[in-house]
Amino acid sequence: MPGRILIVEDEREMRAMVEKGLQRRGFQPVAVAAADEALQKLAAEDFDTVLTDLRMPGMDGLALCERIVLNRPDIPVVVVTAFGSLETAVAAIRAGAYDFITKPIDLDALVLVLERAVQHRALRAEVRRLRQALDQRQDDGALVGESPALKQAYALIDRVADVDATVLITGESGTGKEVAARALHARGRRKEGPFVAINCAAMPEQLLESELFGHAKGAFTDAKASRTGLFVKAHGGTLFLDEVGELPMTLQPKLLRALQERVVRPVGGDTETPFDARIVAATNRDLELAVEENRFREDLYYRLNVIGLELPPLRARGNDVLLLSQRFVEQFASRTGKKVVGLSPAAAQRLLAYGWPGNVRELQNCIERAVALTSFEQLTVDDLPERIRNYSTPRVVPENTDPSELVTLEELERRYIHRVLEAVGGSRTLAARILGVDRKTLYRKLERGDTEAREAREVKKP
Repeated sequence: MPGRILIVEDEREMRAMVEKGLQRRGFQPVAVAAADEALQKLAAEDFDTVLTDLRMPGMDGLALCERIVLNRPDIPVVVVTAFGSLETAVAAIRAGAYDFITKPIDLDALVLVLERAVQHRALRAEVRRLRQALDQRQDDGALVGESPALKQAYALIDRVADVDATVLITGESGTGKEVAARALHARGRRKEGPFVAINCAAMPEQLLESELFGHAKGAFTDAKASRTGLFVKAHGGTLFLDEVGELPMTLQPKLLRALQERVVRPVGGDTETPFDARIVAATNRDLELAVEENRFREDLYYRLNVIGLELPPLRARGNDVLLLSQRFVEQFASRTGKKVVGLSPAAAQRLLAYGWPGNVRELQNCIERAVALTSFEQLTVDDLPERIRNYSTPRVVPENTDPSELVTLEELERRYIHRVLEAVGGSRTLAARILGVDRKTLYRKLERGDTEAREAREVKKP
């Protein structure tokens, strides 16, 4: 299992001999002459294993090993020494070394040790990835539920999981868009590949460009070494572009070209690198409105929205609120060691009545707080946040309204549509989103309502 090996050896001939020997065996060795150089390399690049001499001027191999264990515990260190005593071996292991080997170096023995070290790192990374994936499913639980709205999202995920078409996941903040993206990855043919995620709103433009596409050495002031971008790192798997609606306009043409041509050019680079990754994007923004307002490229929108997956808000999922609440109660009770088994009927009623503007994320936070505060085996109303305890649904028709002032449902709908349009500055795209209908339906309702109002005025004319 060849890998990338950092060789630290002060003797030039020995360094060259080991480097050439490992190259012949399929490894990718990088050799330096001192511990300080090795630390600089490790800060800028990734390696599968470090092979270091014990006796070197300045910082010795044991000290270097301790520094690596402290700062990069994921990288195993193999120590080479000419002093094969028990004391030396014990000292190396105490310093955190994965293994040690003595001089004169037997290349076959060295290759075996390095292969085990590289495999050890790969296995640790896989265990960590699986644990994170399990934690993600347990912590978010956003796709737990039996509501028709969620089942519809489930069904679409199952239908498109195995295809490579780009998916655009939309929905309010906290509805579980990354959970849905991970479900698409886990159920598809690329599940053995990496799942690479980036939040497009979380970093400045230059850094975001470098993260996505990579950069060449010297491309900018701090580019002391070349860097592989996330498109290439996601090769064979899935790249998740979260908050893609926040992508700066200047980067949108480069993203569009990458999606069309399936190649990327690093910042400051001259050559293009192909990639094979499925692209899943997500946003809580109205991208159609952003296109209308010239804040998002129309061609990029259609390239991203090959398959659209809209996640329902929690308020539209009915009793899923209680299913999720029970899931979170069990989760947080287990973490805290408290004997909490569920919800009281009164607490459940308040949770169902609340509007959940923060969706599943807000519910999770609410239950975590309640489990921490409760003194009982069931969560009570008093354990819930004040905003949920005191929440009340606004009245559609105020009390003591004169019956003569009431209007038909059609007229009420027409007035409400126009009120929403006024509130959003006339944007029909945004109004349709707020009203929960598509734009064609909104246009049809507006046309019908205006026609009916005009006909009513004609009837009233003397």
